[in-house]
Amino acid sequence: MNIIGRLTRDAEVRTVSNDKQVVNFSVATNDSYKNKQGERIEQTTYFDCAYWISPNVAKALTKGTLVELSGRVYARAWTGNDGEAHAGLNFHTSQIKLYGGARKAQAEEPATDTKGKGSEKAKEDDDLPF
Repeated sequence: MNIIGRLTRDAEVRTVSNDKQVVNFSVATNDSYKNKQGERIEQTTYFDCAYWISPNVAKALTKGTLVELSGRVYARAWTGNDGEAHAGLNFHTSQIKLYGGARKAQAEEPATDTKGKGSEKAKEDDDLPF
């Protein structure tokens, strides 16, 4: 399964049993649809994610970063300390694609092509008198 969304918090690296490290982060995805009355309904789904492959990726996973994740999703339910029932979606991530930094950082970055060089079109536009 693939999901595309933005990180809701910076990633954290935790050490678990047998000195293995896991990167934990959360992602929000947005969806919209029209109901029977024709009203647009916005729906946000939150996923708690775990990535076991490389803890070094945590440095790039900051709040607001747009990511595409491949992996598997599963639901979990638990009872909190207050006795209330809770449910959540967990995503075991097998592959991560980064689509840029946080929204604020993206606005400050120059346009780039897929090779990481400055966009020639953006440079040409800077010379235009209007």
